[in-house]
Parts: sequence; C-alpha cells; structure tokens
Amino acid sequence: MEPRNETHDGFILLGFSELPHLQLQLLSFFLGAYILCIAGNFFISMLIISQNQLHTSMYVLIGNLAIVDVTFTSIIIPRALYGLFSGSTNISFHGCLLQVFFFLAVGNMDSFLLAIMAFDRYAAVCQPLRYLVIMNRRTCICLVAFSWVIVSLHSTLYTVMSYTHSYCSWVIHHFFCDWPVVMLMFCPDNVRTEQMIIYIEGTTVIFSPVLFILGSYVMIIRAIVKLGTSQGRWKTFSTCSSHLTMVILFYSTVIFMYFRPRSIYSPTYDRVISIVYSVIIPMLNPFIYSLRNKEVKSAVRKLFK
Repeated sequence: MEPRNETHDGFILLGFSELPHLQLQLLSFFLGAYILCIAGNFFISMLIISQNQLHTSMYVLIGNLAIVDVTFTSIIIPRALYGLFSGSTNISFHGCLLQVFFFLAVGNMDSFLLAIMAFDRYAAVCQPLRYLVIMNRRTCICLVAFSWVIVSLHSTLYTVMSYTHSYCSWVIHHFFCDWPVVMLMFCPDNVRTEQMIIYIEGTTVIFSPVLFILGSYVMIIRAIVKLGTSQGRWKTFSTCSSHLTMVILFYSTVIFMYFRPRSIYSPTYDRVISIVYSVIIPMLNPFIYSLRNKEVKSAVRKLFK
C-alpha cells in the first residue's frame, strides 16, 4: 500500500535551523554526548563481561540496558549531527518512518528492561533464599525476548498508521522523527479514531511496566520496613537506589512528552524534553551505576589494579 501523498518524497526536518547562532555549540554538545554515551556504556558492558562478581542477573540486565542505550542514541544523534554539520533539513518519507519504528521499539525496550530490573530487585530483597532460582539465566532470556516481541509489535502498529495516513503538512519542527510530531502532521480525517487507539494501546504498553515497577517497589518497601535495624534498611534500600534514580529520570520525561494534551504542544519544549530522555539519560546511566553501586566500584578498582 502506497501513502496517499505521492507528490512528496520526504519531510523537512527543521531541527535547530532557526538557531543558526548556536549551530557550533549544538554540534559540540551532541558529539560530546554521543562519545560519552558510547564510551560509558561500552565500559560498563566490558566490565560486566570481564568481572566474575558481576555475572549475576542484575548486571546482565544492566549490560542489556547499556546496549539498548547506545542503540537508542544512535538512532537519533548521527542524523542530528549530519543536519547540524551539513545544514540539510530533508529526510525521506521511508527514512523518517524507519526512524519512528526503531525509536519506538528501542525506547520502549528501555522501559521494559527497567521493569525486569525492578522484578530482579524484588526477588533479591523479598525472596533472597530463592533469588537464584527465580532469576536464573533462562528466566532473564525469556523476559527479555518477550519484551522485544511486545515492543516490536507496538512500533509496527504506529509505523503502519504513519505509513497509511494522509498528511496535511510535511514540515517537522523537531530534530528527529518522533511519533507525536509526526502525528501532528496528519490530516484530521481519522485522527480521533487513531488517537483513541493510541491512548488505549499506547497507555497499556507504556504504563504496564510503570505499574509493574510501582508494585515491585511497594513490596520492596514493605520488606525494608520489616527489617530490624536502620542500618539494615539503608543497606537494602541502597541496592535499589541506582535503579530507582533511572526510573524517575526516564518516566518523568516520557510521561510529559507522550501524555499531554495537544493544546500545550510547543516545539521548543519538545526538543528540550527529547534531548533529556534520548541523549542525556542514556549518557548518564552508566555513570549512575558506577557512582552509586558498591559492587561496580569494587569491580572498577579490581580491574585497574
């Protein structure tokens, strides 16, 4: 099935073209963030592979998250760098929808990995004697594989809707093809029906991991409260602090971006929020785990010794 707008070969991706005086600073920022993201996540991955004490389910999931974060930023930053360096604002129709597909799939995989990690923390805190039985290698592989199936179907649905819809505008006020900004260009013939599908299906896919994480932490907090000493409570809670930090950073920006009324849409705010969750958070994740995790710091010291 071909799109109903054959007269256009692609979209105009404005990016930061209205800020010509900041092109050099933005180019430096994106390039620096991309290098830090790749270096930090690569280091965490190599550390987990090389250090035996990190061969547990929690750190296997962190390694997967590092790979997903690098992929996530690689979908966005290289194209943004190309636009800033060359001044090109054109992106092909199929290239834009391909970016939508991979961005939604990998971005939602980030969310599902955070949910699996919350379950891992629940098993470690609330079921310590059965932890190795519950979170074994097979369980991790099955949970990760199931998550990839779900996010792939989710992104396929949105990409097909984008492909079959008619467009009344071809100008994207953003630096990459994100679903909300692509949807703003739809002609209003069937937007209400699609919005209902999006809110029902999208809310289910995005908030299911959130509810799972909240449920896991309710059980974790109940277990922590039952501990006899304040030192024991703090030690137990500290094992979850890195994961909880990531959850708060990730979901606070995603919920604002994808679950707000269209009446408060602002290209400037959208670009800033998008930079936070698609560039800054993947760059910070390895440092959060390095600086707030005693086992990782111990492994780093052992590695350099």
